[in-house]
Amino acid sequence: MSKHTKSEKTQLKIDCGEVSLREFDRIVSEMYGTVCGIDEAGRGPLAGDVYAGAVILDPENPIFGINDSKKLSEKKREQLFDEITSKALCYGVGVATVEEIEQTDILSAALLAMKRAFEQLSKSPGIVLVDGDVLPEIEGFVRNLKHGDARSEAVAAASILAKVSRDRYMKKQAEIYPQYGFEKHAGYGTKAHYAAIDEYGVCPIHRKSFLKKKYFDKNG
Repeated sequence: MSKHTKSEKTQLKIDCGEVSLREFDRIVSEMYGTVCGIDEAGRGPLAGDVYAGAVILDPENPIFGINDSKKLSEKKREQLFDEITSKALCYGVGVATVEEIEQTDILSAALLAMKRAFEQLSKSPGIVLVDGDVLPEIEGFVRNLKHGDARSEAVAAASILAKVSRDRYMKKQAEIYPQYGFEKHAGYGTKAHYAAIDEYGVCPIHRKSFLKKKYFDKNG
């Protein structure tokens, strides 16, 4: 992944003190205009596509309870997903497939999913905040925001869209490949998941590059 340039120059550095996620976005919007948040879900699992969300929230139609998707229960994420998709000014959900992950690498695929999510937006933002430290190739004023899903309401909303969309996708995959338990671990490398791979081998949605050292080298 050395081909991906990570630069401090891409980071948005604003000291807003201890403020809420919504207040952070309000401050940023006063400086740069409408805020779009982008985040991804599914870089770490051993199986499945990688997803990304892009969101421009409506300040006039607030949604309460938005936070980093990892800090929310599944029930709360599902509730907020429906609110975000109905109340946001616009949003997009992008996907990069297992095949694209294998052809490039997981970071390239995640950035591609981000780009695809952004391209679905019907409005142009003043600033795009991307969680992490590498930027997708999209037009406009784009900046990384370290721990963005815990700082910006728009980025947190994007994290919810990405997480819920991917979880729903993995549950559908569990119906196709029930022996792996995808509905429980979403493709992550749990003991139960590795045990299933040892017993049944890999299926078409497994990322073989992720399993090379742990599985293929061991089993030939």
